[in-house]
Amino acid sequence: MNARVLTPLDRLLIDAQNALDTVFGAPAAERPNPSAREPEVVLDDGERRHAAGLMRINHVGEVCAQALYVGQAAVARDETTRKHLLEAAQEETDHLAWCAQRLDELDSRPSLLNPLWYAGSYAIGVLAGLRGDGWNLGFVVETERQVEAHLDEHLQTLPPADARSRAILHTMKADEARHADNAQAQGARVLPQPVPTVMAMASNLMKTIAYRI
Repeated sequence: MNARVLTPLDRLLIDAQNALDTVFGAPAAERPNPSAREPEVVLDDGERRHAAGLMRINHVGEVCAQALYVGQAAVARDETTRKHLLEAAQEETDHLAWCAQRLDELDSRPSLLNPLWYAGSYAIGVLAGLRGDGWNLGFVVETERQVEAHLDEHLQTLPPADARSRAILHTMKADEARHADNAQAQGARVLPQPVPTVMAMASNLMKTIAYRI
């Protein structure tokens, strides 16, 4: 039996379901949580709030990554590019689930602005994808390199005793590097200035807000 060819309406409905699951649902990870082997430790109130703020930023980052990749895949012209984007999005779902679990362990919550973060990122993903697959992949590379940088920053500033959060971020960082390398190998174009600078500015604004809200 031949596989059913998805229509534009089918893809729109799938994207809408993904948005609802990402923002309001509880996505399940396909891979084990890398923090499972690390013991839980007691953090003081200041350490717990700081760790929760950082993990909330990372959770927002994964919400945005879902939206970006799904938006880019929606308009990708090449099926190989679309497949790469959706595979990366699935791994970001693992990250999303792990960050949500860690926030719960820290007696905290995700950002209240997640619907806004998702909508804005999806729109950016569509606009990036409309430029063509080379630019589409270039956007993936730049996004992942910037995410790697902020994960490095978080690994340095997490409370020293918070091994559970640290284990999650190490795995996320390795995944992001692989996504960027794969996109580079598939013909990503280098984004011209001021695009990377604007992306970094938007990311810094998001991190500032998400740390608290």
